[in-house]
Amino acid sequence: MYRIYTGDKAYSSWSMRGWLLLAAFDLPFEERPVPMYDPAFDAYQRAKAPARTVPMVEWDEGGRQCTVWDTLAIAETLNERHPAVGIWPADPRHRLVARALAAEMHSGFAALRASCPMNVHRVPAPHPALPEAVVADAARVAQLWAWALTSTGGPWLGGPAFSAADAFYAPVALRFEEYDLSAEGVAHYLRELLAHPAVVRWVEAAKADPRRITHYEVG
Repeated sequence: MYRIYTGDKAYSSWSMRGWLLLAAFDLPFEERPVPMYDPAFDAYQRAKAPARTVPMVEWDEGGRQCTVWDTLAIAETLNERHPAVGIWPADPRHRLVARALAAEMHSGFAALRASCPMNVHRVPAPHPALPEAVVADAARVAQLWAWALTSTGGPWLGGPAFSAADAFYAPVALRFEEYDLSAEGVAHYLRELLAHPAVVRWVEAAKADPRRITHYEVG
């Protein structure tokens, strides 16, 4: 049984990725939410040092507690521990595609992250003053999706099955919807990703949470 510490579902895109790496692959876990921008989060950081972020996954093994944080590290660790569940595609060529896309999501798209923070509570509408850098980031995401779907044959980024690459881009798909960003040529994939049962579960739970974080609600 894994334990995953997550931030607020409406806002924490990193938590969503980590949670999907468990939920979408039917791995057993219990969730331990930690409210962000709250004294409880400071207490979490002190208690779980050196981990400083969410998500963080821990489990007990051989009388010891094991801990991993950072979504890319979580993906690789779970893949090593559960090679049969398909966190990365089985086909080596498809796995290359999925890993390349996940890595770029992990390290890139700074403008999109900064100007269009994930906010499940946001009424879908265009950004009031969309920076050109965000337009470029959105175009790059669409380009990557199109390339991956062509390279692997789809319907998922890594081929016939949902993989870590799709989990990594799920929060971006929500941003596309929340800020009415263009997904020209890949709208079908956007719809499929948002309709994935695990993604739907996360979004429904996020919408049901009455808590609001003020600075995410501006813009």
